[in-house]
Amino acid sequence: MFDKPEYEWRDFMLDEARHFKGKVVVKQLLEEMAYLKMNKFHWHLTDDQGWRIEIEKYPRLTQIGAYRDSTQIGGWNSPLYDVNIHGGYYTQEDIREIVDFAAERHIEIVPEIEMPGHTSAAIAAYPELGSLKTPPTVATYFNPTWGVFNVADERVIQFIQDVFDEIFDLFPSRYIHIGGDEVHPESWEANSDISRFMKEKNLDNYSEVQMLFTNRVASLIHSKGRTMIGWNDIMGKNIHEWADSDNESTHALAPYAVVQFWKGDTALIAEALKQGHRVINSSHRDTYLDYNYTKIPLKKAYDFSPFPKGIDQKYKPLLLGSGCQMWSEWIPRIEDMQRQVFPRIAAYAESGWTIENKKNFTRFSTSLSQILIPRWKQKNIAWHKESTPQAE
Repeated sequence: MFDKPEYEWRDFMLDEARHFKGKVVVKQLLEEMAYLKMNKFHWHLTDDQGWRIEIEKYPRLTQIGAYRDSTQIGGWNSPLYDVNIHGGYYTQEDIREIVDFAAERHIEIVPEIEMPGHTSAAIAAYPELGSLKTPPTVATYFNPTWGVFNVADERVIQFIQDVFDEIFDLFPSRYIHIGGDEVHPESWEANSDISRFMKEKNLDNYSEVQMLFTNRVASLIHSKGRTMIGWNDIMGKNIHEWADSDNESTHALAPYAVVQFWKGDTALIAEALKQGHRVINSSHRDTYLDYNYTKIPLKKAYDFSPFPKGIDQKYKPLLLGSGCQMWSEWIPRIEDMQRQVFPRIAAYAESGWTIENKKNFTRFSTSLSQILIPRWKQKNIAWHKESTPQAE
């Protein structure tokens, strides 16, 4: 019998910037992805709270940026902190080992190097990259910080080129993810370089500043035979409640950029497709694995369709597929991370592989209880028992 996937892009994302998990955990996740026929491992390696990959030309990225002196606990607005140092990073030797391990299992690793926001760890290591006179430390709390690159400074562009030279060498992936989400403009508002840059380039707002920067990075990546991916903030649309209503870009995103949808109305997916962009659907309402099982129960995960209803089927070839995201702000322990991932990762794997009218939750539940759960038990992988039909 011939079987083939409905979507070419079936990814699982692990955020290790917030809480470092390590090589053994990553390899175990790759093994389970391969078993479930998922083919993209989206690796979130840098953020405000940590830089997790060795870059030889910039050693302070890991000497300083890979460690924070405390960690917020208890929720987004909590004043409580774990005062122990948290940190860790992957050497380039580690990266090559994991890339080879994944390739042997037909999994492509897509690294995410955040920019221009979510960059406090990088700026703490190299303050000249930042927009504020007083540079940030490696962030210890989890709301997005004012750590934003000064994109008007050519030293930032040189830094990005240098980092990407090493990233391109380490990762054979066709795709490089730059994040691009949640850029708070307060840092730019106080920066005279940015004001000058806006006048020189005739830019009306900070969204246009980001668009110009994003397209420059997209062009750099494209010139190396690779393809840039970014969260759908890179479209220049206002998708955040904290953003000014008029802070939208009239400039177009580079046509070869791939848009990973995570927030906003699904009409934004249709808009990106109509503009000719390839799209990955990672709607936070449907695919965020850090959300509890009340918000995204197993059945909801299984019912998720990468191609939203109401969009013209002629655009389906541009819809690459979907991703499910394991953000780790509030999930430091490996066992807790596993319970958030398993069993929902199996539901997302089937949503990416199986044509929608062939999906059957009863059949899936039987396979879960008879095949997958015994496998996870044997491998000492924790799973969320209350969410699994017929769980033992």
